Amino acid sequence: MSFVIPAYPFDRLEPILATADRHDGGRIDCSIGTPCDAPPSLVLDALAAATSHRGYPKSVGSATYRAAVAAYLARRYAVQVPESAIAACVGTKEFVASLPSYLRLRDESRDTVLYPATSYPTYEMGARVASLRAVAVPVVDGALDLDAISADDAARALCLWVNSPSNPTGRVDDLSRVATWGRHHGVLVASDECYSEFTWIGSPRSILQEGSEGVLAVHSISKRSNLAGVRAGFYAGDAEVVSFLALARQHAGLMVAGPVQEAVAVAYGDDAHVDAQRARYHERLDLMSAALRDVGFSVDPCEGAFYLWVTEGRDGFDTAQRLAEASGLVVSPGEFYGERSDAYVRVAMVQPTARLEIVAQRLRESSLNR
Repeated sequence: MSFVIPAYPFDRLEPILATADRHDGGRIDCSIGTPCDAPPSLVLDALAAATSHRGYPKSVGSATYRAAVAAYLARRYAVQVPESAIAACVGTKEFVASLPSYLRLRDESRDTVLYPATSYPTYEMGARVASLRAVAVPVVDGALDLDAISADDAARALCLWVNSPSNPTGRVDDLSRVATWGRHHGVLVASDECYSEFTWIGSPRSILQEGSEGVLAVHSISKRSNLAGVRAGFYAGDAEVVSFLALARQHAGLMVAGPVQEAVAVAYGDDAHVDAQRARYHERLDLMSAALRDVGFSVDPCEGAFYLWVTEGRDGFDTAQRLAEASGLVVSPGEFYGERSDAYVRVAMVQPTARLEIVAQRLRESSLNR
């Protein structure tokens, strides 16, 4: 067998989970970025009322779904995208993992996926599953080091992934600079924008603000509306690329369930619940960054998303074990996000504020505070 599937990263946390569970009150799991807060009631009502769907839903998304997305992009990012350049996807993890396979069908002369060296692991895994070259691009102060991409790698690239705000670092990149590089080199830029609503410096940004030629913006409802379980999102941008992908994905039978499409269209039409969620995450980030700094951790600047990127200068698995022992806090070791990140851990603000206050109190009372 030429390809050995690696262990799923979070399955490696079992010993750390067991350590954290020894605390009175149990673990406080901030390792996986699964939202803990309630979805908006208007969306749940729409989901419950969508009982008339009997046939197969459109793979590309219903007219209602795509109209809601187009209105959302115009309202939140001031961009006009025709519905023909928008398509639904079954959650963006699926899209990220499968995009290289479909792009390879579109252009067999290229065999490389470029992705940030510190990043969500599915960018690399999508390339490997497609039997393509996965080339990590260095990240300097939160920005892709585009000058480090060799001419050969650029010529062979099917796409360049950018993720801003970043998972795991919370840093914000200059999407204009990345779009310009992609167009200059004839490389599709795929911009993963699932955290864009949670941008803490300036306004939310989309690569579509730089025009649609040669770019895709990828959005998820999971983080924006606390709807990770319904598995829905969209991609939009270059009309020719969107059309090709939509047809290929239709043949593959990739469809967002009809009731889900109706409910998600309602979610994209409402911003009040997102503003309330922004306030919750901001409060939690402030709470946990102060608690970790108070016991000697270095916390990188958080410019967006709902993660803290934290180090105490030792191996991330060691740090994760120490935090579990001291406070019951479960975090994800940095090596999950790239070879150059093994001295960090990522802390996700996916527990209620009251639970994070327990972590802060445990840290104050722990041996780490001596």
